[in-house]
Amino acid sequence: MTQDWQFDVPVAGSKHLPPDARYMEALSSQGYGFEVAIADLVDNSVDAGAKDVVIHFLRDGDQLVSLLVVDDGKGMDEEALDVAMTVGGRRDYASDALGMFGTGLKSASLSQASAVTVVSTTKRTRTAGRRWQMERAVAGFQCDIVDPDYAQTLIDRYDNGRPIEWQGTVVRWDGVKDFPKHGGGGQTDRYLHRTINKLGLHLGLHLHRFLARDDFNITIAVEEVRTGTIYMNFGVEPLDPFGYPVPGHPDHPRRFTATIPSVGGIALDAHIWTPKSNLDEYRAVGTVMDRQGFYFYRHNRLVQAGGWNNFRQPEQHLSLARIAVDLPDTTGDVFRLTVKKSGVETSPEYSSALERATAPGGDTFLDYLRTAEAVYREARKRSGTTRKPVLPPGRGLAPAVRETIEEELPLIPGEEPIAFQWQKLDNELFFEIDRENRTVLLNKHYRTAILGGRRGSVNDAPLVKSLMYVLLHQVFEKEYSGSREKDNLQLWQSILVSAARAELDRVADDD
Repeated sequence: MTQDWQFDVPVAGSKHLPPDARYMEALSSQGYGFEVAIADLVDNSVDAGAKDVVIHFLRDGDQLVSLLVVDDGKGMDEEALDVAMTVGGRRDYASDALGMFGTGLKSASLSQASAVTVVSTTKRTRTAGRRWQMERAVAGFQCDIVDPDYAQTLIDRYDNGRPIEWQGTVVRWDGVKDFPKHGGGGQTDRYLHRTINKLGLHLGLHLHRFLARDDFNITIAVEEVRTGTIYMNFGVEPLDPFGYPVPGHPDHPRRFTATIPSVGGIALDAHIWTPKSNLDEYRAVGTVMDRQGFYFYRHNRLVQAGGWNNFRQPEQHLSLARIAVDLPDTTGDVFRLTVKKSGVETSPEYSSALERATAPGGDTFLDYLRTAEAVYREARKRSGTTRKPVLPPGRGLAPAVRETIEEELPLIPGEEPIAFQWQKLDNELFFEIDRENRTVLLNKHYRTAILGGRRGSVNDAPLVKSLMYVLLHQVFEKEYSGSREKDNLQLWQSILVSAARAELDRVADDD
């Protein structure tokens, strides 16, 4: 028997259900990358009115021991510090604040470190500190109160304008998961060089509007903790993704307006980049497929760099198209910012509005996309070459190599990429072709010799893999190999096995 539907669910009271202690562990597993987590802490510094932020790596000989983010913002008293360190603690954000959810400090920090200490001082209150250790947090939300004398010592360490003068905050990470476990043999130096470069690019891009001001600076420094020697110290430069010297088309940039009933008019500042640009501002975001599309800003902070948000698929011909969108304060359900502030989810209402978006004079947003495609095609035509489309490069090739291939060669749309994988094979073979999984299998026996004793990784041996891609991509583009192609494969196989064995002999002689 069918009963009448009840539109409201009746209740019979309520019950308090506090979060399980393991909630803290789940909070720290939000999938933050290292650079994204640091950027979240810098957002807090910006909200605190900081003019100077220092990201400080501390090392003891070959070992990295701690990472600190220090700012000269307004600081926090004990009450504000308790709120900041409370899981789910809510505070009133200013209308132009970068913070939103009240979870960034804890989740970003504990996703990267086993302990986070926050010490802060204001002009009118004494220095206070709190510490979360993952093991104590999981055991029952036990937050440590930092010894007041140590808290003051940590603040004093960065006093006298380095950068704290009268007020400020220090966030300290210990047990950082990303740090090398063994720093010998130059491992720590290589890690610092690689990480600081990536961190500088990430902060320079996502906070470029702040860094372009005269009154805001971010510095990344490395200190030898026993001697106090700072031997690496540089300022982060703004990296404007719209910072081209000359636009790719004389009529751009242009502003289009997408009207969304629940939000109002959304301005779309549509740009066309200069073709064949080598500027960091152009290349800082992923591959040519990643960097095209929408660049969403929230309160001048870049929260999404590239992507079409289900409006269309990325393609090479749109690689010069970038659109800056400043999100309104009231977004309704049209725009939803991820907790990590590293992406924006949009509703179908936004895509529909893009179809109708126009600029003064009547040109449509779709006209802009056609113009961006035409600029790309014309640049290709002027280069005097027409290259045959190829299958895209995939997993196992270094990102920089994939990017170059994607920029230099047109890709066959909608096809699975060619991947590379090391696997145990007969020693008479250097490689095998797995057509079904579109993968080049490389003989693991020769890997150590090819790497020259260096540690392997998914994207290792970029030179060998790149050459293999050049040799073999056409093999995957055909359903089967003819007699001439089979003979070529056998020829390449023999030469490469001989070369790999020569590498093994050389390594043995060196030993």
